[in-house]
Amino acid sequence: MKDIIELLSGKIMTAVSGIFIVLSFVLSLSGREFFVDPAWISVIISGIPLVYKAIKKLIYNKGVSKISSALLITIAMISAVLTGDLFAAAEVAFIMAIGEILEDVTTDRAKKGLKKLIALAPQQGRIIENGTEKMVDVQEIKEGDILRILPGEAIPVDGRVVSGETSVDQSVITGESLPVDKKEGDEVYCGTINKFGAIDVVATRVSEDSSLARLIRMVKEADEKKAPMQRTADKWASLLVPVALLIAIITFFVTNNITRAVTVLVVFCPCALVLATPTAIMAAIGQATKRGVIIKSGETLEKMGRVDTAVFDKTGTLTLGKLTVSDILPMSSKYSEKDVIMVAATAEMKSEHPLGRAICEFAKDLEIPPPDEFKMSAGKGVFALVNDKEILCGNEGFIKEKGIKISDEMAETLSMLRKEGKATVVVYLNREEVGIIGLSDVLKEEAKNVVEKLLSIKTTAVLLTGDNKGAAKYVADKVKIEQVFAELLPEHKVDVILKMQKENKKVCMIGDGVNDAPALKTADVGIAMGTIGSDIAVEAADIALMGDDISCIPYLKKLGVITLKTIKFSISLSLIINLLAVVLSMLGMLTPTTGALVHNAGSVFVIFIAALLYDRKI
Repeated sequence: MKDIIELLSGKIMTAVSGIFIVLSFVLSLSGREFFVDPAWISVIISGIPLVYKAIKKLIYNKGVSKISSALLITIAMISAVLTGDLFAAAEVAFIMAIGEILEDVTTDRAKKGLKKLIALAPQQGRIIENGTEKMVDVQEIKEGDILRILPGEAIPVDGRVVSGETSVDQSVITGESLPVDKKEGDEVYCGTINKFGAIDVVATRVSEDSSLARLIRMVKEADEKKAPMQRTADKWASLLVPVALLIAIITFFVTNNITRAVTVLVVFCPCALVLATPTAIMAAIGQATKRGVIIKSGETLEKMGRVDTAVFDKTGTLTLGKLTVSDILPMSSKYSEKDVIMVAATAEMKSEHPLGRAICEFAKDLEIPPPDEFKMSAGKGVFALVNDKEILCGNEGFIKEKGIKISDEMAETLSMLRKEGKATVVVYLNREEVGIIGLSDVLKEEAKNVVEKLLSIKTTAVLLTGDNKGAAKYVADKVKIEQVFAELLPEHKVDVILKMQKENKKVCMIGDGVNDAPALKTADVGIAMGTIGSDIAVEAADIALMGDDISCIPYLKKLGVITLKTIKFSISLSLIINLLAVVLSMLGMLTPTTGALVHNAGSVFVIFIAALLYDRKI
């Protein structure tokens, strides 16, 4: 039965239904007759899915939700058939079918992101048993097993480093812009990438208990928990159905005319009501597309109009997600800023670390001599020999390991830079202080303006990030965001959003990373960066910014508000037209056929009003 209903309510059969309605109308105008009125075909094609939907809601829905727009139109259709007005019956069923198709077109949701997220999970791991390495399926790894992770490999379980040092790219879990240095005793997460040195890890959480498995589970659960919005037409139907039946019954008993009673039911049909939401939403979605914004559903646009809290991820959302040199601070009068960057770039020329690459990129226009010798200590720093001069570049720990004492001035400067959320590289030449290089993510030019615009339309901005507190506060201060949540794992981001929702806030989450996927799903509206964002984030979100232009966020809020106002205006207009038609029907001035045509004027007006939204300046 379900397959039959899907076939009859599909675009092709609905088009066929429309053809037979037109044929019936033409024949009635010409005075010709077939042995069967073509409108019967339309009643069968568009009417059966309508009756099925009305009965299904009566049986399975609870409370007033049993009464739907489908029920009212079914009653009107059956009444028109019983009085012999097949055209009116076919027409109201066809309008309902058109409205359903328009809503379905605007509510398709992407589901591919979850498959890509699952594909991130490593399938095998290298267990160390009795001093020998053995590759096994990830399902065979047990808590307490020792695993060896080589450079470039994904970590297959959550664990703790027991041997070795490295840097790990854990952006998939935390969204941090930089690889995180790991040493003995540090925690590592499933699905993150070991960048440099080999490490041995003891498994602490395996299989379904791992961080990545929990991330996948959260995306699934958030999608399942997000209840669909009740359709506007159905909200009104709980009032319209009893009122329409009551007026039709009163009309029949007062006039003793069944035709007038049926006409009341026909003109009371919420055809314009059914079209008000999908037509306005399609026009708004079309306008957003011209701005490079992909809105995946009409439900999203309605919710966007009610958003009062915009939650931003940091890296790749408020920032460009690209490290660059922000500070060059000589620690001796002997050296200039150029000297500091040249010495550092010489040492980092063969480095694969993101900080080293950023320094070399900054110095690309300078003539940098290649090092005679190069040695890298994973997650710590580099040693280089140039013209018999030793260069050391790295973190404080790396310098101290070489037996060099860091001066109080340098320690104070490093502390200041860290408070600003910047990464730092100290530079030494022949064991003498040369300087400090500070690196930071680049803040998007429009970020501050976006926050100001949101505040002007009564929408609070919040920063939610997996990055460290210093980096988070530095960015928040720059763009004037007061509420900051830092060092968050994906489940913590979800918890923060759920807490906001419990406080009756309507939350919009803007992010770009895989780690943002659960939060994007949990928020009332999820918005992802379409260009730099991960495929998983884009497909988990309700809206994609194809140009990564966050200045579209205030625009989307305004578009949502205007769309809601347009829908409400269209509904009000359709109800006024229906009310006038009801009065005329009670007076006998309309028949079911002319009543159907008159109340369809409301549908025409609704479509025209929606069309104006497409080119409206916002």
